[in-house]
Amino acid sequence: MKRLRIALIGSRGIPASYGGYETLMEEISTRLAQQGHQVTVYCRSHYTSRDLATYRGVELVVLPTIRTKYLDTPVHTFLSCLHAAQREFDVALVVNSANAMFVPLLRAAEIPVALHVDGVERRRTKWGRLGQAVYALSERLATRLPDVLITDAYVIQRYFVDRWQTTSTVITYGVEADPEPPGEALSAFGLEPRRYFLYVSRFEPENNPHRVAEAYRGVGGDFPLVMVGDAPYAREFIRGFAENADPRVVLPGAVYGRGYRELLSHAFAYIHATEVGGTHPALVEAMGYGNCVVVNETPENREVAGETALYFRAADPQSLADALQHLFDRPSTVVELGRQQAVRARELYNWKKVTEEYLALFGHLTNQSFSRTKHHPSG
Repeated sequence: MKRLRIALIGSRGIPASYGGYETLMEEISTRLAQQGHQVTVYCRSHYTSRDLATYRGVELVVLPTIRTKYLDTPVHTFLSCLHAAQREFDVALVVNSANAMFVPLLRAAEIPVALHVDGVERRRTKWGRLGQAVYALSERLATRLPDVLITDAYVIQRYFVDRWQTTSTVITYGVEADPEPPGEALSAFGLEPRRYFLYVSRFEPENNPHRVAEAYRGVGGDFPLVMVGDAPYAREFIRGFAENADPRVVLPGAVYGRGYRELLSHAFAYIHATEVGGTHPALVEAMGYGNCVVVNETPENREVAGETALYFRAADPQSLADALQHLFDRPSTVVELGRQQAVRARELYNWKKVTEEYLALFGHLTNQSFSRTKHHPSG
């Protein structure tokens, strides 16, 4: 395959220190750059320093935006697409269904576009009526405007077939486990290896941090529950459950990089409570690090975690308390289930495979050879 000029648009940017889209951008952009492709990631000025022009072989274009809940993403993507349309890119990957409306700017410049829609974003309660209406419209546009629609789970692929009679290409997320020895993070939070439960997510209602904190009151023992996360526009919601949390709950805020890997490397078990979205990067990462995972029962989560996870119902905090108590009383079970999750992640979710799939898709969009094999993950 010839050297491609690739634009990655719609995330906050890289280096990744926020969420799934940012991790996706960093992982595939740096790998594609290592293979000799010319990759540009569009970054937001409040996220990536303007002084950082390149990162691990990837060009960074840092543009301004309006930093509010509803305007941050669309304003930045609009400016990014205008900028990219003046460049001679061979292909563009745009993430977030809300950005579908800007795809014609790239198409008008004859740049083929793949749009990654994640899950069904309009179901997120944080958006309110206006935001949900915008995402409902964006979802429709996502089925019509890009050259290729990308979904990250087969459950979401089926949704688009059933709802919109539209096909999509499934490309998931990956994990490359890089375990850290016990060190500064555990020491800073007063933790001991294999003696704490771990929850990681943005603190938003559909990720159920409030219900996880509530459930933990019903779990016996002295293990802390470490709840890693934050959300820039949810301060009142966070305060509502944090102020009355069980004394064993540790709230360190957002943790990234080495500290995050250290927490993943030494948790007793991992709690995943999302109810909206497709393949969640945090769940895949927890699996890749060999954690026993306790997962909210949704079709998307079950597709990822399979039959060796323990499941609970987020609407019933007692079901989570029961699952955690079950594990607390059976540490040997925790070790075995974690081992099986690591095997599953290694087989189904790895960044080398994900990057190959994106490159094959880009090759297809640029009229190059396109051969891709994709299998539904078994339970």
